[in-house]
Amino acid sequence: MMDFGTSGLQDTRPFDFENGEVILIDKPLDWTSFDTVNFIRAVIKRFYGIRKLKVGHAGTLDPLATGLLILCTGKMTKQIDTYQAQVKTYTGTILLGQTTPTFDLESEPDAFFPTDSITVEQIETARQQFIGDLKQYPPKYSAIKIKGKRAFDYARSDEEIELKARDVRIDDFKLSLDRSPELDFEVTCSKGTYIRSLAHDFGKALGNGACLKSLRRTRIGTFRVDDAWPLEALKQQIIDTEEAFKEWKKEQSQV
Repeated sequence: MMDFGTSGLQDTRPFDFENGEVILIDKPLDWTSFDTVNFIRAVIKRFYGIRKLKVGHAGTLDPLATGLLILCTGKMTKQIDTYQAQVKTYTGTILLGQTTPTFDLESEPDAFFPTDSITVEQIETARQQFIGDLKQYPPKYSAIKIKGKRAFDYARSDEEIELKARDVRIDDFKLSLDRSPELDFEVTCSKGTYIRSLAHDFGKALGNGACLKSLRRTRIGTFRVDDAWPLEALKQQIIDTEEAFKEWKKEQSQV
């Protein structure tokens, strides 16, 4: 009997998208999470001939972020909330000395700050403030729904909204000062943590400004990006295993 479950980069078995797959994807830069889901759904429809198929992802990544995206199909979409709730690890770079409306480089800077006088001790003191249980405000340019609309829709129309602080937890926050004022980091955190907000708030804690320059999700629970499919490799694997899946389905119908 064929074993269906989580599909990573080393997996060569045929897919059973209707019964359910959990597929690890390395989301590319400049793609939204929805772009990724729609791309894979279209490939499945074309090569497996499945017209109606549930496909979803567990945890949104911004377009400027790369890394691990868990995609669920068929009956496994019922497990999305379980995967979303797991602890996540991110790496990336915080840029000191400027702020942006989106808290990252998707928008132009709206303020600049000198960074020459920032000391190692100040950075360490600020870093320690962001470990443990925290109250965090999401960015106003985020997908959180408020009264039926996304927060970024209000922000783009310059409509004021009240964003409520959320309970998050940061288990680990490592910083490298080797390239200051660009600080490379690794963060392990709970569901719902906005790394863009962390970067922005870190700058405020320094009495300066900061924004997120780059971000990569490397882990969700026990799943790691090293085991994830690049999109084109996954597309090719779907094509290559199409015939094997049809043969397996034929065998099952004869049992």
